[in-house]
This record gives sequence, C-alpha cells and structure tokens, in this order.
Amino acid sequence: MKKQSKYHPVARAVKFSLAASLSLGISSVALAQEESSASAKKEQSVEKIAVVGTRSAPRSIGDSPVPVDIIGGEELNKNGNSDMLNLISTTVPSLNVHAQPISDAATLIRPINLRGLSSDSTLILLNGKRRHRASVISFLGGGINDGAQGPDISVIPGIALKQVEVLRDGAAAQYGSDAIAGVINFVLKDAAEGGSIEVKHGEYYEGDGTSTEVAANVGMPLTKDGFVNVSMQYKNVDATSRSVQRGDAQGLIDGGNTFVATPAQIWGSPEIKDDITIFANAGLDLGNGGEAYMFGNYSERDVRGGFYYRNPHNRGGVFSNDGGETLEVVDLDGTGGCNNVAISGLNHQEITDKVNALPDNCFTFFQMFPGGFTPNFGGNITDTSLALGTKGEFKNGFMEGILYDFSGVVGRSESTFQLFNSVNASLGPETPTDFNAGKYIQLEKTFTADFVKYVPAGMYEDLTVAFGAQWTEESFEIVAGEQASWEVGPYVDQGLSNGSNGFPGFQPQTAGTSTRRNYAAYAEVEAEFTEKLLGALAVRFEDYDSFGTTTNYKLTGQYRLTDDWALRASTSTGFRAPTVGQANVSNVRTELNQGVLVDVGVLPPTNPVAILKGATELEPEESTSYAFGVVYTGYDFFITADYYRIDVDDRISQSTAFEVTQDEIDALKAAGVRGIDSLTSITYLTNDFDTRTQGVDVVANYSMDLFDGRSSFALAYNWNDTEVTRFTDITGEFRVSRLENDLPNHRATFTWTQSWDDLSMFLRTNYYGSYQGVHADDPGFAVNATWEVTLDAEVSYFVNDNFIVSVGAQNLLDNEPAELPEEWKTILGGKYFETSPMGINGGYWYLKGTYKF
Repeated sequence: MKKQSKYHPVARAVKFSLAASLSLGISSVALAQEESSASAKKEQSVEKIAVVGTRSAPRSIGDSPVPVDIIGGEELNKNGNSDMLNLISTTVPSLNVHAQPISDAATLIRPINLRGLSSDSTLILLNGKRRHRASVISFLGGGINDGAQGPDISVIPGIALKQVEVLRDGAAAQYGSDAIAGVINFVLKDAAEGGSIEVKHGEYYEGDGTSTEVAANVGMPLTKDGFVNVSMQYKNVDATSRSVQRGDAQGLIDGGNTFVATPAQIWGSPEIKDDITIFANAGLDLGNGGEAYMFGNYSERDVRGGFYYRNPHNRGGVFSNDGGETLEVVDLDGTGGCNNVAISGLNHQEITDKVNALPDNCFTFFQMFPGGFTPNFGGNITDTSLALGTKGEFKNGFMEGILYDFSGVVGRSESTFQLFNSVNASLGPETPTDFNAGKYIQLEKTFTADFVKYVPAGMYEDLTVAFGAQWTEESFEIVAGEQASWEVGPYVDQGLSNGSNGFPGFQPQTAGTSTRRNYAAYAEVEAEFTEKLLGALAVRFEDYDSFGTTTNYKLTGQYRLTDDWALRASTSTGFRAPTVGQANVSNVRTELNQGVLVDVGVLPPTNPVAILKGATELEPEESTSYAFGVVYTGYDFFITADYYRIDVDDRISQSTAFEVTQDEIDALKAAGVRGIDSLTSITYLTNDFDTRTQGVDVVANYSMDLFDGRSSFALAYNWNDTEVTRFTDITGEFRVSRLENDLPNHRATFTWTQSWDDLSMFLRTNYYGSYQGVHADDPGFAVNATWEVTLDAEVSYFVNDNFIVSVGAQNLLDNEPAELPEEWKTILGGKYFETSPMGINGGYWYLKGTYKF
C-alpha cells in the first residue's frame, strides 16, 4: 500500500476503515456548498469519499453497492434552525421529524423516522462507533414512535461535523441491533489547525421563538504527530405559540371569570434554555503503524413546554368528579358540613359566592385556582459519552498484516422530569405547585475488537476478510421523584387524585436499575471478482442474556455496465432488540380522548396488571430487506435511483388503553401488588403487528458554470409506503392508520447553489406530499391533509478571507401547514395538525456572522 501522510483522511480511511464496522458504499444527496467559485470549480474534480463505508479501501460515488447520502459540514450549516434533527430532515427526504408540541417526554427529545420506521430502527454512529440511546421513551410522539427509544442526535452541533453519512439500507448484519431502516454516521472534524466562530440570531415571522447561538471550532496539534479538534455550541431558544383560545376557557371568561389566561394553554414549540454542548475529537500517531484515538461529548439543556388546560369546573380528581355538575369539596379536619357545591348553570360570581360560603374546614381547589391551571412540563437533559481506542496494523507474528481496531465506548443519557404550575390534589391546600417527578438514566458500555486482512486470491483486487467481536452492557434506571410528586395524600379517600397532576412522579416501588448484556461475533468477505463485478457477504451472531440468540446476514453486489453506468443490489435480514427501558418503563401520562383529559398508566409488560390484560415479555423485531438500483456518474452529472422493501415482523409498539376495574385492583392487591390504587386504565409495550415498507429514492447532482460563477443543482426524491400486514385489537385500527398514513408518501428537495468570488447564494425547495393530519393522538381529530411546498434561502457575503456575513430564511414565503377545522381548534387549543411534516411555526429569518482562522 502506497504510503501517504499520517493524517491524510483517505490514508486513514484506507488503513483503518474497519473502525466503521459496516460494508457501505456512498452516494451524495447534494454537492457540498462551497464558499467561492474557485473552491467550487476545484470540487468538481474531487471524488466524494466516505471516511467510513467499507472494511476495504473507501469507494468513490460510482462504486457503491448500497446508497448513502453524504452531507458536508458546510451544507449542514446553511440552515436557520441549528437543531441537528431539522438540519438532516431538510436534506434527506426519506427522513422525517415532527414538531411534538404537548407530547410529554417526546417534547424533550424528538424522535426521527427514516423510511417510515420508528426512531429506534435507525442506528446512530459517531465516528463509526455505536451511539448510546436517549433515556426518554416516547409515548405521545405519534403512532410511528409509540414506545420508541432512539438516540438523541439533537445534542450534536453542526459546527463539529466534517460530514454526515446516511446509509439507506439495512445493516444489522454488520452492526447488530437497530439498523433495520439504515445507519446515520456523524463524522467529527479532525483538523489539527484553524477553526471558526459563529454567532447566529433569528426569529419566527410571528415574533416568537427567538434564538441566539454562539458556536466555535478549533483544531490544535497534539505533539507533531496528532490533533485535538474541539467544538462548542451555546444557545437559547424561546418558546413559540400557535395557540387559539379554547372554547371552554372562553366560555368561562364570558361567564365573568377574569382569572382565565388568554390563551389558557400554550400549544407550540418548547423553550430551550442554557443549551450547551462540547465535542472533542483527538488522534495520535503512535508510530510503527499504530494510532490512538479519543472522542466524546458533554451536553446539557433545560426544556420547558406546555400541557393541556385544567378546567376549574370539570377537571376530574381535582375540581369535580361528576363532569362539572358539582365542585368536589373535602373536609380538612373531619368536622363535617362539607357538601359538594352544585355549579351547573351558574356564572362565575354565583359559583364564587357559594364557595366563599363554605365552612372554614371545607376546601375545594376552585379556591386556589378559580381560573383553572395549565401545567408546564419540562426537564433537564444531560448527555455524555467517551470513546477510546487504538488501531493500526500488526507488523509481525502470526497476526502480521492484519489491521486491528480495539475500542471502548461509554455513553450516558439522563432525563430529569419536572412539572410546574400543577398540584397533587390528594394533599389538598398543602400541595406544592412545582414538582421533581424523577429521572430516567440510560447507560451503555460497548467494547469492540475489529480485524481486517487483505488476502491475495487471484481476483481483480485482494480479497477483504473482516471479522470481530463485541460486548455490550445496557442499563436503564428509574429514579423516584420527590415524595410530593407521587404521595397518596389524606384526601384521596374523599375523591381527589394523587400524584403531580399531568405527570405523576415515579414511585419508590418502580424505581431501580435493570441491566442486560450481550455479545456478538461477525465475519465479512468482500471481493472484486473482476473490474466490473463487486460482491460482499456479512454474517453476524448475537447472544442476549434476556431473549437468547439471533443470526443475520447481508449480501450486496454491484455490476458496472460501462464506465458511467452501474447496477447494485442488496438483501439482508435484521433485528432490533427491545431496549432495557422498553422492557421496564413505568409512568402515567395525560392524553386527550374525545376531547376529555384522561390519565393512562404505562406499565412494564411483565407487571402483573399488564399480564392480566394480555401482556407478554417483549421479543426482538425481525426484518428482511431487499433493494436494487442504478447509478450513473459523469464528469458533472451524478444520479442514482434505488428501490427498497423492508418487511418487519413483531414490531414493538404501545397497546391500546385497557380499563382496570376495582375488582381487578382488589384482586391484585390481595396478591401482593402495591401502588395501583389510582389506576383507571393502562397500556403496555407489545410485539403486536407486522409491516411492509417499500419505496424509491432518487438522487441527482449537476454542476456547471453559470452567471459568471459556479452553479450546483441537487435533486433528492423519496416515495415511501408502509402497509400493516398483521395486527390485533391490542394495536387497534387507529394506530394502524397512523403507521400507514401519518407521514407523506412523497417528499422531495431541489437545491440550487450559486457561487461567485465574494458572494454565494443557496435556494432550496421542499415538497411534502399529502398526509394524515392528526391532533392529540385522537381518532376523532384526524383528516387527510394536502401537499405543501416551502422555500429556504441564504445569501452570504465574504467581507474578506476570514469574515462572512449571511442572511437567510426557512420557509421564506411563510407557507402555513394544514389548519385544524375551526370547531376543533376551540376544543384542542391549537391551530395546526401535530403531524405536519413541514413543522407548525411558519417562516423563520436569521442573521449569521462567521469568522474563520
């Protein structure tokens, strides 16, 4: 192998590409946007190469047996919204992200959907190493993500990235669990010098959602043989409100109640405060063909969003237990005389007079909150990780000539849940109004040994033989909330509910740590039989101490018809192991059901109450994937078209809600089950349905000289269709409808980048096909919504070689998503459907200054 400079990226990839641990090729969703016409002209002659992508030498665009979108760091930053979820979803049409207003924990960490599958069906890598999952499990994140537990990629700042590689093909045989839909690999910058500082300020056209962000990146030498590259981002984002006044709240105001806020509930994006993240990437040449590497992050943010309004006349368990006919009144000292107050047909003053006439020993929450109350749900999210490893080539002994990569990765996600402006009604007037509801903590440890050997076999290129082993330990911890958040107070027997209203704290009996371990072994062979024919086969065996073993394979191939045209295909099996969190999660959520707020308990499938309703221990999801495509590569033109089909059996999702009767509660208590007195209905996670997802991806790029500058055009289109092929009453027909129809079947982006010496321009058109508009996860509020088109634009002026000023807008023309019917708005307090693929906030402008050194 020809010797190259120690830290040349291609040299590293060729020598140590086994760190990626998967057999990929590459394509490009769009040419990287350049800062001047000179650099753009230079770019056209450079082949796009993924740092990861194969255990053999990295392959150029036209040599890929499977599709990967490559998004350069410069392109990522041409966006007003700096959330990584939005950055990727606006570039890769097969990836969708919903806004998630009033969605419990899904508001804190939003899930993604690649190719219409759940967020935890996409494997996330950082520098080719498995990224840990977030501690949040989504229960109100839309039908597709019910019960999903995927990684939190929003912590990754764009300024830290060299590029992002999105593999659109199953890869469980190379990586193990989670890679059913594909793989997203975030590649950190590795420069040993230079850097940049960015300051960005923006705001939605509505005048809210104001954000201010400061980001920096610096590369430094680590002795003369290494590098340390550090990135930092700090931002604050104000909340947005796309609310309308609820009809019941307006009725109270019309009846003379001046304590009701306008609007009574905020429906929009949450407030994000003190969002700080630090990423570091380091490498050191050890000599004699060896290299040490280390990378990791520390990230923390506070998030606070809205909940549903609690009406002071009829909120069950707090104000009334008969739908608003009477106010619930409790006796504070047992003196008596505390009859419920009849309020039907009375105005506010008449109700107030009757409440004021109560004896001193009588209490109703109408006295404390005459206008009702709207809880705020929030939390502190902390995410940390550290990866250490060494890689190189054995120089002697029986392992001579074998490339190695030994690594260890530890990742931790902690979510502290908080509730503001709420009550534990069972504590009566002594209740606090702010609560610490407890924590979820996800901890993962992975140790991997990878090996690659090039074996002469008389073919066009040496045979690539790769093999390795991996050990993983995953734990999920529930930390109990403060006592007031779950306490059963003295007034529960008088009809008042216990626990912080809206999100009761985790009880001590549900607290604890659950752990699972597994090990894996894999082997892969890649062969270039001739100059035209490439093939690869991978097999992976995994053994979990929970559900047992699984073996999966992947077969890929490419045949080059001419120098410009090639055919490619793949078939594979895959699996997704149920996470430890999914097997042990427990909480209570509030949701809207036919316009009425109800509390629903989420129990582990091994809980006796859940078993009583048909729950069984979770099993892994299993998948079979097929794909084939065509590639054309010319000097200035590149296009790929790929068809795929993914069959997934025994998918994990949330069951429908089952009513729990008092007789069942009494029987379970007699059997020794505790902490179930307040249950009225429960759900659990279950393997209950199968799906078939198929679609087509088309990616095209073209570059040319235009308008005395350099132009690049990029088109990306995705058609995706999901069919539920098996389900039961546990899943329910509405969830089937959400799985099949919530995401648009058609999505596309068209990008035009124009560069001159001192100026560059970026224009992107986003197309979203028709979809099912759903609000509050309620079948009563679902319709077919029409297609939408938005425009994004940015103009950058190069003041000098170091300083750039940019101004831009997302949704430039402020196109609005499909609105709720007027009669629904007043019931729900929101303006748009939650499933809007283009978001709910409208147009957003921003100004950015960048200093490069």
